[in-house]
Amino acid sequence: MLTLSPELRARLRGLRIAPRRVLARGGIGQHRGRERGSGMEFAQYRAYEPGDEPKAIDWKLYARSDRLFVREAERESPLTVWLLLDASGSMGQADEARPGSSRFDTACQLALAITELAIAQGDRTGLLVVGNERIDGVDAGSGPRQRDRQLLMLDGARAGGAWPASERLAPVWERIGADDMVVLLGDLFDPVPVELATRLAAARREVLAIQLLTTGERDFDYRGGRRFEDPETGEVLPGDGPALRAGFLERFGAAQAVLAARLDAAGIRHVRHVLDEPLHAPLRALFALQGRG
Repeated sequence: MLTLSPELRARLRGLRIAPRRVLARGGIGQHRGRERGSGMEFAQYRAYEPGDEPKAIDWKLYARSDRLFVREAERESPLTVWLLLDASGSMGQADEARPGSSRFDTACQLALAITELAIAQGDRTGLLVVGNERIDGVDAGSGPRQRDRQLLMLDGARAGGAWPASERLAPVWERIGADDMVVLLGDLFDPVPVELATRLAAARREVLAIQLLTTGERDFDYRGGRRFEDPETGEVLPGDGPALRAGFLERFGAAQAVLAARLDAAGIRHVRHVLDEPLHAPLRALFALQGRG
């Protein structure tokens, strides 16, 4: 069963999921939303209504105006965090030095860690797993049972096939509401999820992306003759590793720069994670509290 290591759990204690509207105000607490209630930070007055708590009445203002007013404050409101997990065939690729752990396994670990982090701070989470020409999901919810529902889906998920075509992604739009946060986890090689992410960002969803790469994609440190196979199309390219290295790294670097520019232009916070790097690294890059290391 999918679990988080004690080290990773310890690393989560210094992290917090904060939507951009909170970061812009310098907040590091729970999310101040648009709801009004009995919170701690004053927002406005309104006229007294039958049933209001007497302690909410501003008696000093009453003494000056001879009218009853209630002090309203901004109330902490939960954020809904959607984990959008790429389960296409290329996500099943692993490093040669770690054949038992693929980038999809890493994505599931990160998804569970973000779920744990969101639930611990009282937020709602939902899960969408896209691959094998289908979309599987767990509706948004909160609490330990929600974590268990998502864990059950992650345990049963397998990488394979491709993303459905763009016109078949309506279930994503139906579940993810305006002002929700979306965390996309995938290799970002397929244009369909990248296009979906930019459209979601344009439609008032806050989108974050964690790109997962193998060490081979970063270093291309292959020796001798090789057969390079696309796991989604089956296309095979034979060649000599050292001879192909310079050309591959140049093209791959250029493609990564184009991707980064597109995500930046869409306002999507993004981070790249290579499978030999510490698992907490992308989480700290996105969720570390301001002013803390």
